[in-house]
Amino acid sequence: MVLSVEPDIEVVGQAADGSAALDLLRRTSVDVVLMDVQMPAMDGIEATRHVVGEDLAKVIILTTFDRDDYLFAALEAGASGFLLKNADPDDLVGAIHAVADGHALLAPELTVRVIRRLVQRPEVSVAGGADGEGTARHPVPAPPIEPLTARERDVLALVAEGMSNAEIAGRLFVGESTVKTHVSHVLAKIGARDRVQAVVYAHRTGLTAP
Repeated sequence: MVLSVEPDIEVVGQAADGSAALDLLRRTSVDVVLMDVQMPAMDGIEATRHVVGEDLAKVIILTTFDRDDYLFAALEAGASGFLLKNADPDDLVGAIHAVADGHALLAPELTVRVIRRLVQRPEVSVAGGADGEGTARHPVPAPPIEPLTARERDVLALVAEGMSNAEIAGRLFVGESTVKTHVSHVLAKIGARDRVQAVVYAHRTGLTAP
C-alpha cells in the first residue's frame, strides 16, 4: 500500500516465503526485494543468499526483529540494506531508491552496531555467495589519494555518526545536493566502496569518537 502510490516504484510481485520468492524472482525482472526474516519453508536469510548468489536482485531485509544475529547474518548473506518495520514510509522509499542505485543502507539505530563490529574485527565479511560464505570484506581503506578538505572531514565525521545526507545538510546549513557531492568526493579520495567503509575509516583514523 505504501509503495503502490509512488510514481517511480512498481510492485511486481509478492511471495509468502523464501522458496516462493525465489520461484517468482527466477521468472520476473526485479530490481529490489523487500525480504522478511522469519518465514516458513525458507527463511529470509537463506533466501537472500540464493537471491544474491544468483544475481536475481538486490535485497533489503525488512523485519520487526531488532536482533544483532539477524542483522549480521543478513549482511553476511549479501543484503544491501536492513530496516525495521517501524521505519517511516519515507525512509522505506528512500532505502529502495538508494539500494537500487547501488548504495548500502542500514537503519540509523543499527549503524553503531555495525561500526563497532567492523572496527573490532577489520575483516568481518559483509557479503556472501550462494554457499553462505562471505566473499566481500570491509578492510580499512588506504590513506587518501588526495587530502580531505576541512568540509569533507566534517562531512565524513557526521557520516560516521550515522547521519543521513539530509541530517548532515541540516547540521552544516548546506543543501543536501552539496552533501551528496562531498560524500562522493570523500569516498573517491579514501578509496571506499560505500558509507560503511567510510565509517570504519573515520573511526580508525580518529575523525570521530569511538
